[in-house]
Amino acid sequence: MYYRCTSRAYYLYIILMMINIIMENFNKKLATIVTNIVGTMWCAYAFTLLAIVSLPDAIHGGVATLITWIAQTFLQLVLLSIIMVGQSVNSEKAEKRAEEDHVMIMQELSELKDLHTDIHEILHGGK
Repeated sequence: MYYRCTSRAYYLYIILMMINIIMENFNKKLATIVTNIVGTMWCAYAFTLLAIVSLPDAIHGGVATLITWIAQTFLQLVLLSIIMVGQSVNSEKAEKRAEEDHVMIMQELSELKDLHTDIHEILHGGK
């Protein structure tokens, strides 16, 4: 027997699940866009300029204020982008190295197959 659910709670649940899926997709796309923008040296340069704007006030505020500016403004703001760029460069190197390793392993596998065929022919007399 076919059962049809007409509960409002069920429909609300379905709508909320659809909204959740839409928001997850949106959040992933937004995170990718922000990461691609912040993870550039141009963004690091912009953050450097932004941090330097507040440097005169930090200098006039004394040693404690200057140390706070260095730790909380400059290092965190500028190093964020630089570290992201470095991670991207390292990732590209690792991908290239993995591709080169794959090609080399496939060549060695081909050579081993040829060697196996030769050994098989020698042992079995070409049968």
